[in-house]
Amino acid sequence: MNLSIIIPVLDEAAGIEAALTALAPYRTRGCELIVVDGGSRDGTPVLASPLADRVLTAPRGRAAQMNAGAAVARGNVLLFLHADTKLPANADALLRDGLAHSGRIWGRFDVRFDHDGIMPLIAAMMNLRSRLTGITTGDQAIFVTRTAFHAIGGFPAQPLMEDIALSSRIRRISRPANIRACVTTSARRWQKQGVLRTVFLMWRLRLAYFLGADPAHLARQYGYADR
Repeated sequence: MNLSIIIPVLDEAAGIEAALTALAPYRTRGCELIVVDGGSRDGTPVLASPLADRVLTAPRGRAAQMNAGAAVARGNVLLFLHADTKLPANADALLRDGLAHSGRIWGRFDVRFDHDGIMPLIAAMMNLRSRLTGITTGDQAIFVTRTAFHAIGGFPAQPLMEDIALSSRIRRISRPANIRACVTTSARRWQKQGVLRTVFLMWRLRLAYFLGADPAHLARQYGYADR
């Protein structure tokens, strides 16, 4: 199995070097590391270049950026990783075994946050919901075979809920491989906006999305501003 790790970024200068340095062991083991910038103004691409195999520029938006990375990836398995999410040390072996033993074509990791308090409970709820429904969020580091990814047309061109849309499409073909080892993601947005406020916001936005609301309208409610 050849693995390509694809990271969409936007103004991540404060943490991109640490994030990519943590992935250096994967490159040593032959994994490809692709960073896709969405128009950073803080020098993120320059900082990323020495630490990645490829640094691309694509239209802003995680879906567009991840699709651009997938289009040039050489691996037969694609792993989509947020810049503020850290993989477990042996994630490549875990997902390889998860796909091989389950016969699945995609999957995700359990998630935990880098903060205590109520965050472990929220992570446990996210993991349980994902396990029961087969719906996965980007914080859980979605991975998928390149063949399956291209067969479903990649991420849909929408500014929010692209992870929900992708997993909704692909679960019709295969349930995900659920890896219990945890990725660790930042709680910075939750802390900035307030944990309970963020929980209720995400519930409301997800319900509105399933009821047919325009993702662009939901993205503005979530806080994505046009540049």
